[in-house]
Formats: sequence, C-alpha cells, structure tokens
Amino acid sequence: MARQRKKKGRPVSGWLIFDKPKGMGSTEAVSKIKWLFKAEKAGHAGTLDPLASGMLPIALGEATKTVPYVMDGTKIYRFTVSWGAERTTDDLEGEISATSDNRPDEAAIKAVLPKYTGVIQQTPPKFSAIKIAGERAYDLARGGEEVEIPAREVEIDRLELIERPDEATAIFEVECGKGTYVRSLARDMGRDLGCYGHIADLRRTEVAPFDEADFVTLEELEAAHPPAPAEGEGDEGSYERLAERFSVMDAFLIDTGAALESLPQIAISDDQAHRIRMGNPIILRGRDAPVEADEACVTAKGKLLAIGFIEHGQFNPKRVFAH
Repeated sequence: MARQRKKKGRPVSGWLIFDKPKGMGSTEAVSKIKWLFKAEKAGHAGTLDPLASGMLPIALGEATKTVPYVMDGTKIYRFTVSWGAERTTDDLEGEISATSDNRPDEAAIKAVLPKYTGVIQQTPPKFSAIKIAGERAYDLARGGEEVEIPAREVEIDRLELIERPDEATAIFEVECGKGTYVRSLARDMGRDLGCYGHIADLRRTEVAPFDEADFVTLEELEAAHPPAPAEGEGDEGSYERLAERFSVMDAFLIDTGAALESLPQIAISDDQAHRIRMGNPIILRGRDAPVEADEACVTAKGKLLAIGFIEHGQFNPKRVFAH
C-alpha cells in the first residue's frame, strides 16, 4: 500500500487582501504569502500585472474553494493615462509604436467616456494572458508573431475623469466586471481622441466583496512574521504551537465565508451539519427558508460549512468545507 505524502505547511484558511507592490508578479505574491503564513495551499483571485499595484485577494487553505466567487466580483481601478504615445504593451513596459502632438482638453475627454460605459466590445492587449490556439498571446507577441485577438464583451459600470495633472496626463477611475483590460481602455481612448495613449500608473482598489479597509501590506506581514523556533524547539508536529506562533499573522485573515456574501446563507443545526459533512442533502425548515436557489451556502455555529443548491426546499451540498 502506497504511503500518503505528508502535507507541507499549516492547514490555515481564510482570505488575505494583499496590497501588492509594483514590480511583483501575482504568482510571486502568492508564493510569498504562502511562505509567510506557512500555509499548505494558496491561490489568487485575479491576476494583477507586475507594473500594477493594489488589491490581490489571496486565498489560503479552504478559501481556495471560493476563488471563483471573488474572481466574478466587481473591480475598481484608479489609473493614469499618458497622452501622446501608444506602446506595444499599452503600458510603460513596451516600445513606442505611434506618437502624436495632439493633447485632449477636459471637455474632449469627458465626451468620449460614455462610449466606454455599459456593455461594450473590447479587444485585449496583444501582450496579455489570452490564449490564441492554445498559446498565451504575450508569448506569441514576444516571439515576434502578429497577434490577432478578437474583441469580446465586457461590462463597465462607471468610468470617471478624476484629475488632469497636466495636458499630457489624465487620471481616471473605473468600476468594471470580470475580464476588462484597463490597458485597452487607455489605448482605445487615445485613438478616439486622436492623440494616442498608454497606462502610466495602475492601481486596483477594490475587488468585491473586499475594499481598501481590508488591505494588508508586505511590510505589515513581514513585521508580524514569527522568528524561527530556537534549536530543539521545533514545532512541526504540533498544530497548537504553530497556531500560537502565527496568531499575530492569522489575525490579518478574513473568514472564508466573506467571499460568499452574494449568496443566500442559511444557518443549520448540529444534526443537519453532520448530514452535510457526510455529503447528504438536508430539508430546510423554517418560514423564511428558501425553496429554490441555483447557489446557496449553509453555516454551522457561524462558520461556512458548504456551498450547494436548493431544490424543492432541499439543500444539496456541492462543496463541503473542513474546519
């Protein structure tokens, strides 16, 4: 009989709302957070470019099961567009591909904004993670291939001009849905205004249901990280000792269930919870209990227990969470 491999790390779960610094890639950020928390498992809810800063929600442990719900959440970005040049990557990293001496005034900028709100067709940047015939667009572009990416539908709830520091620069805020490329907004607005443009600065400030109040910086995490145990005081075999050592860091985590605020949430009894843990459905009792729902979650003693669907007053579990 094959021996089961021992999992490395702690079975810690929850959401860490990381304020990613510029220059750090999303995968690098997840690895760093996983190491700092000594976590068994980690993943992020939506890539943030290395040149961008701001909110990168990182799921630890059981919270990785709720990643799709955060990825679907509304996002808010604040970004700076530099007018006068278009770049191959639509940000500062690429080479200049077109230039113009034109500079739009405030009235001209505000006049084009309605074109970019609502449900629109948007062409992603050539240097993006979009797959073309199984290959990432940025790999094809870096290899010198001409990349043709079809336009796709995205939803933009709000696009506002916030400030014009000078005639060559404009600062915007956008509230948008999944799959929107802010770099494409800068490129397309520049073309429409006849002046070209690219992203000079980009910061993500919200990913629903999380906001700026939830931010945790790398400096805060590193300051809270416990020192290695003294020789002869290893804690690998003791969950209690590990939990005590990492208690200051774990206080930064948001409960796994916070990612599911948009779903109906039903509190259940201990007996019902036992049935759910065994993978069995339960009948929901009570006057206010929902009868039908494509997705819902149940809680036991205030903790998320399972995600599932409700049919004819019966909750059917699809994902059960360990505690």
